Amino acid sequence: MIKSMTGYGRARQVLNKRDITIEVRSVNNRYLDTTVKMPRMYSFAEDAVRKQVQEAISRGKVDVFVTVDATAADTAKVSVNRELAAGYAQALRELAEVAGTEPRVTAETLARFPDVLTVTKEDEDLETVSADLIQVLKEALDAYNAMRAVEGRKLADDIGSRLTTIENLTGDVEKRSPETVTEYRQKLTARMEEVLQSTTIDEQRILTEAAIYADKIAVDEETVRLRSHVSQLRTMLTSDEPMGRKMDFLIQEVNRESNTVGSKCNDIAIAQVVVSLKAEVEKIREQVQNVE
Repeated sequence: MIKSMTGYGRARQVLNKRDITIEVRSVNNRYLDTTVKMPRMYSFAEDAVRKQVQEAISRGKVDVFVTVDATAADTAKVSVNRELAAGYAQALRELAEVAGTEPRVTAETLARFPDVLTVTKEDEDLETVSADLIQVLKEALDAYNAMRAVEGRKLADDIGSRLTTIENLTGDVEKRSPETVTEYRQKLTARMEEVLQSTTIDEQRILTEAAIYADKIAVDEETVRLRSHVSQLRTMLTSDEPMGRKMDFLIQEVNRESNTVGSKCNDIAIAQVVVSLKAEVEKIREQVQNVE
């Protein structure tokens, strides 16, 4: 089933003491345009995130928002600057000697001096962090695609209904077209009788003129192609592959055939049908712009 290009998905997991939240949202776009917003310290995983998005989405303007609370995962390492501590201890002894007192150098005393103790954050395992981000992203993409599938079913139902209307209108054109030839022949006969009055009418000439007119306004090829395009569009509606671009091309072909029918048939009834036909085509074109 086709999917909409508009969707939203969100996932949150706590992995390796990191609280990870990822949101994915998208709107219509001719091509795939991905924007990833994440904490700068995790930018090393941006390429992996983009690759995962490209595997799941073929087109649309996609925004991915990544937030990470790593407070619980932060581990500190305390280091002792032995040389500096020894220097402070020696200085304290010299001060005690100057003051004529017994030196009282303790670890607690030395720890109070600047830079004797340094606290550093342990390096993170980049591969583990990246894998955790991708795991949460996949869950967000699943939710995102589920929403797009729901929207896709609504689009398919609407487009399918309008395709049925197009088929019915095409049938109206096929039914009316031969009638216009009969009416033309009758009008031509009446005019010739009026002009020639008592003179014998050349029936063969009337048949020839009617045949030329019938050939001129014949829309059999156009209606056959219309039905073929509609059939292909119905098949695309059930496809699991991205079909938006192909459907957009085909609906342009449907519009072209509709225009040709309108230009060929010099008949008010058919002209009205063509107006309705083109209105349905335009509505489908608008909906197809939402299809991935």
